[in-house]
Amino acid sequence: MKGELQRSIRTPGAILMGLGSIVGTGIFVSIAIATQIAGTGVIIAIVIAALLAICNGLSSAQLAAAHPVSGGTYEYGYRFLNSWFGFTAGWMFMTAKSASAATAVLGCAGYIFYAFNIHSGRLWLVAAGLTILLFMTILVSGGISRSNFANKVIVSITLAGLGALIIAGFILYGVPIEPISIALSDTSLSSILYGSALMFVAYTGYGRIATLGEEVDEPGKTIPRAIILAMGVIVLLYLLVSLTALNVMGSDAFGKTVQGEAAPLMIVAQAMSVPAIGTIITIAAVTAMLGVLLNLILGLSRVLLGMARRRDVPFILSKINPNTKSPVASVLVTSVIIAILVMSGDIVFTWSFSAFTVLIYYAITNLSALNLPADLRLYPRIIPVSGLFGCLFLAFWIEPRIWIPGLILIGIGLVWHALAQRLQNAD
Repeated sequence: MKGELQRSIRTPGAILMGLGSIVGTGIFVSIAIATQIAGTGVIIAIVIAALLAICNGLSSAQLAAAHPVSGGTYEYGYRFLNSWFGFTAGWMFMTAKSASAATAVLGCAGYIFYAFNIHSGRLWLVAAGLTILLFMTILVSGGISRSNFANKVIVSITLAGLGALIIAGFILYGVPIEPISIALSDTSLSSILYGSALMFVAYTGYGRIATLGEEVDEPGKTIPRAIILAMGVIVLLYLLVSLTALNVMGSDAFGKTVQGEAAPLMIVAQAMSVPAIGTIITIAAVTAMLGVLLNLILGLSRVLLGMARRRDVPFILSKINPNTKSPVASVLVTSVIIAILVMSGDIVFTWSFSAFTVLIYYAITNLSALNLPADLRLYPRIIPVSGLFGCLFLAFWIEPRIWIPGLILIGIGLVWHALAQRLQNAD
């Protein structure tokens, strides 16, 4: 039907789409950022963030199964709460994931620069990032089938590279018992909670499965199954990679790897002195962050598409190309927003700001799940209750210099929404 997206993603593709969104910036950059804050307590932070992410993943799964349209929590907020919550969710998603996408772009450029020993400063890093963004925008504009195939290739290369790093680390340095014992005895609660907030963002790629609900075949079965399976894989992977990095370098040295060109796992690989492992990790990192960027552009453009359909943003952004079945206008605007954030050149700021805004987004996700009718509910109410409390609790463990501007941004968005509603009523 004209104006609708094509349902072409099945369970394996949906799992890989989720993994492609998760296995990227989170594992190649954010583990080191969180280690700067929490030290060896990052291991505990990863587990806390995983538990919260599982609650949110299950809430997202039952919402997507009950209301399988593009837009994610933006649509769920409208459907099960009201327009104010729905708009705030869309506003926060666009902000959070644009910041995450900018982090992926800068991280990808950082790994490339480090691999070729290029030290040209922030300007060239930003220029390289914008070039990468342009390439991925063209790819996504070609439609979901092409994007889905590219994602499968990217995820396969990334998982192979990470597997090589983990195996080499275990062979050379043994079972990482020391990082686990230190994590349980030498960390502060406040730093662990802050680290958990930063690590939570690294899990939230599963939401991309939900935001693509209008393009998933049999969404009632496919979406919950794909989210649960993807989360199981990623929790294990994060723990293995972080333990390997801490076992090889220690928390202090590993935390400092986000400075400069920000290529943490490549520095870990080089510390092992294993032939070719640095090259393998560089290829895996670059493909992973390209995968994250691809999936973020997909997810962001679909939320913008949903917002345009409700006229929360200009209606022209709801137009779908009849040949590619892609919302090209939304894709282009999404990429422009990401490009503006890329120009900051600050990978730690973009990731931290993404952490606060995405926690607010998922708080609304859980609140929406709490309002599901009994016949549409797949899981007990304790799941969304835990997710709602956890998101709001962790959001304000982030530094005030991050969450205060975040609250101001929410206020600006609500003023915009009020004006948009008034204009619609006047028409």
